[in-house]
Amino acid sequence: MNRFQGKIALITGGGRGIGRASALRLGSEGAAVAVLDRDGAVAEEVAKALRDDGARALALQADITDEAGIREALGGIRSELGPIDVLVNNATRAQKGNLEQTDPADWAAEIEGTLTGAFLVTRSVLPDMTRRGRGAIVNVGSVNGLTYLGNPAYSAGKAGLLNLTRALAVEYGPRGVRANMVSPGTVRTESPNWQKRLAKDPQVFDKLARWYPVGRVGEPQDIAAAIAFLASDEAAFVNGANLVVDGGLTAGMPVMIDELTLETR
Repeated sequence: MNRFQGKIALITGGGRGIGRASALRLGSEGAAVAVLDRDGAVAEEVAKALRDDGARALALQADITDEAGIREALGGIRSELGPIDVLVNNATRAQKGNLEQTDPADWAAEIEGTLTGAFLVTRSVLPDMTRRGRGAIVNVGSVNGLTYLGNPAYSAGKAGLLNLTRALAVEYGPRGVRANMVSPGTVRTESPNWQKRLAKDPQVFDKLARWYPVGRVGEPQDIAAAIAFLASDEAAFVNGANLVVDGGLTAGMPVMIDELTLETR
């Protein structure tokens, strides 16, 4: 497929996990990809992998909460690749697991890194999109934004991101810009948070898998496929949607059902 031939895509948090998988997926379908990450080294690794596969790619080091840094990064993208057609707001921040651990500084950092940063990047990209009358924005949410699964500040940020997605869809849809969201369940990534959990319990993903009706946790490629669909012209009439990609987690809880239905055994 070449659904993104001739298009420019910006992936925030593109150096690892879902961001990396999304950059590689869109690049494989013809997009020129700008990989933005706080860690410039991992962003360059992804950009090199894209270039090695024949795609145009640019690595940028920036913090999405730094508005001046974002403007500078976007200037580099415009000069090297061109104006952005697709924005994937994937960068996020999750630090504290419960409210008791969360102090005001933690709360501010997680909301800024999850919600405010996405707003700032989107706000910087929208003028180019509206000027040309086209664009697709995909925000990466979480099932944490739909129900309580720990990480309260991060979860509140993801819930806010859902409403931001709807605001963008309603306000900018008439100007040719679509905005949608994908909400993953547990995804096996190399993020620092998961690395800490794996250090404490190497079987954590296997234990979590029993909560998922499909019998496994997600892989970054699962989410990248959904992002690619929402960003593509195949989804031209999809605007303001939240595509839950969670293996059935929020449809029902098989472990609880199993314990409730002892009489069927």
